[in-house]
Amino acid sequence: MNEDPRKSVETAARARERHEPEELHTPIGWPMLLVFVIVISWGAFYYFRDLLSATGAPSDAGDRRSTVVIDPVAKADGAAVFAGNCQACHQATGQGLPGAFPPLAGSEWVTGPANTMTQIVLHGLGGPLTVRGQSYQGTMPAFSQLTDAELAAVISHVRGAWGNAAGAVTVAEVAAARKLERSTPWTATELQSADLAP
Repeated sequence: MNEDPRKSVETAARARERHEPEELHTPIGWPMLLVFVIVISWGAFYYFRDLLSATGAPSDAGDRRSTVVIDPVAKADGAAVFAGNCQACHQATGQGLPGAFPPLAGSEWVTGPANTMTQIVLHGLGGPLTVRGQSYQGTMPAFSQLTDAELAAVISHVRGAWGNAAGAVTVAEVAAARKLERSTPWTATELQSADLAP
């Protein structure tokens, strides 16, 4: 009996073929499983620890960091207010920029009457101005958006920094100066003729 030649070729071809690959079952390694269990356990303990503790701390205690209460009447840091609002023009040294921004160090406007400087900071200053014998032409913006405490702090800082020896300004003095309503910046001439004494 003769075998069909096609069958023998087919059998030989099948013998050369390899089996289809199978996915092997690879379970998670025990070290990774241990890490996973530890992290989940720690998280559950952290979440429920107040319920388990005898102190009965409220759930809003969180991680026990202290809460900072901002007191609106607290003393402001004049140097920080200056750095954030004035330093770009008048410079950290208080020397200003010659021909552009007048100096605050040794300025007769700074060491003069406190209410004059307070009005300048509150309402701004524009037009020609002479400081330490040098002329300036420009406009200083108003800083009325600052709180009375911030204004008192920054004015007091400037009046006592860089060799200036003028007295400090109180929050009450700034509040009183703010009552003078004005929609335009002061000019040097107006300030010299105005009666701004508190």
